[in-house]
Amino acid sequence: YESVWHDVSRYPSGTTGGGDGNVINLVTEIPLRMTAKMEVQKDRPNNVISQDSTDGRPRYYTYGTPFFNYGFVPQTWEDPNLKDSLGNGGDNDPLDVMEVGSVRLDMGSITPCRVLGHLELIDEGEMDNKIICIALSDPDASSITNMGDLERVKPGTIERLKDWLKRYKTAEGKGENSLASESPTSIKEAMELIEETHERWKNLCGKGTGYVSPDHGFWLDAPGCKGRR
Repeated sequence: YESVWHDVSRYPSGTTGGGDGNVINLVTEIPLRMTAKMEVQKDRPNNVISQDSTDGRPRYYTYGTPFFNYGFVPQTWEDPNLKDSLGNGGDNDPLDVMEVGSVRLDMGSITPCRVLGHLELIDEGEMDNKIICIALSDPDASSITNMGDLERVKPGTIERLKDWLKRYKTAEGKGENSLASESPTSIKEAMELIEETHERWKNLCGKGTGYVSPDHGFWLDAPGCKGRR
């Protein structure tokens, strides 16, 4: 792939997402227990994954060690012009994913992952949705097909996710984030979000029905987006 953001399908080959167990492709940016804040670079050639920085300094998570694999759904985009019910716009990134299994996934790897629902984080006035999923390769995957299973098999995981999302920036001296709802959404709602953000990504690539101003500064020259057809 020239770009894991633009050239990887949101669904594994041979599946359709909703009709095949709600399975998506997860591109891992931050492996389990890694504190370096790694991120796909939207504006750099090939959208490489590298460490995020603030004021020129490498960024690390300091609110404990992440107990999940973190990444995104390829071929999605949280459009700032797409507002939630509270008027918050998308955060201008691919749709984030928190994978709740126990196996560390390699950075840049592409992993089939079963969607369990999602949490809508409000981060400094932006809508920053987090898809919750479990890798099909995880030892517990056969036992976890929804949020209820997750709580039964791995008690307290949902509360830990909510606490981390709301408080991880407090270690940087910032205030707490909030959630639009304390309860995760249904699988159906999460899949609808994935489809909506995919449509917004298509607009970004000039493949959809909506217009996106070209002043975003993103690298879109991958074959899957605006590159060679």
